[in-house]
Amino acid sequence: MVSAHAESNEPAAPIGDGGLVRLRLDISYDGTDFSGWARQTDLRTVCGEIEDKLGTVLRQPVQLTVAGRTDAGVHASGQVAHVDVPGELLPDDPSRLVRRLARFLPKDVRVKEISVVPGEFDARFSAMRRYYEYRVTNAAFGVEPLRARDTVSYPKPLDLGAMQEASTRLLGLHNFAAFCKRREGATTVRELQRFDWAQEGTVFTAYVNADAFCWSMVRSLVGAVLSVGEGRRTADWVAGLLDETSRSSSILVAPAHGLSLVRVDYPDYSELAARNAITRETREIPSSGGCCGD
Repeated sequence: MVSAHAESNEPAAPIGDGGLVRLRLDISYDGTDFSGWARQTDLRTVCGEIEDKLGTVLRQPVQLTVAGRTDAGVHASGQVAHVDVPGELLPDDPSRLVRRLARFLPKDVRVKEISVVPGEFDARFSAMRRYYEYRVTNAAFGVEPLRARDTVSYPKPLDLGAMQEASTRLLGLHNFAAFCKRREGATTVRELQRFDWAQEGTVFTAYVNADAFCWSMVRSLVGAVLSVGEGRRTADWVAGLLDETSRSSSILVAPAHGLSLVRVDYPDYSELAARNAITRETREIPSSGGCCGD
């Protein structure tokens, strides 16, 4: 598997109908002043900024497909998107677009790398797993000023061991309906592959990986486990949420600004088409997995 693009010194060549070339964009942004990723009328969004500025550079409108549509206030250091553009509009080395874009983009969003990828590469459907981190501090004084935009103040005693126990109970393939804002026609079945906590002084960081996440899932997971850490809930309560078939009103969703998308993994190029097909299939709980479907 690969988590970064393959390097190439070859000039861009058309790889699809109409002479289009597919580009992968590796993106970082501070989500504080954005209304999320997705373009919205009269609102400042990450997608809107990049599409507008890249369209200006290429002198043609473009449309991005993204690995994960982050909510308002959520950050990213490892976001990935793809876009199809006519080959004749590209320089021989598409990575030169990075410097050109840097002159147009605002300081709170950067396109760090641009590379040519196969036509089968899909930033959303080819993704094998997504990695998030969530930062919270229980320092009495609040958040260190230099980390105020990506760390949440939670000035309560927190039991790291209890939080880890609760997180471990959620690992695996489950219906996470209790933790998700339901979208019509979207499954809430996900495979949670990692949910660990680390403590450094008064800062607690959650590391959360899954094949994919449904809407507000990570912040709901964090919010539920923080309630265990402060002693209001138990690990059994958290595990019991997996038996629910709709969103639970007992979960306090953690604030958006503590969350960052830090990485997206993709398979080798030869496996892209197969991965796309797998991702599009409806996820089902195996018979040994317990409770429920959608």
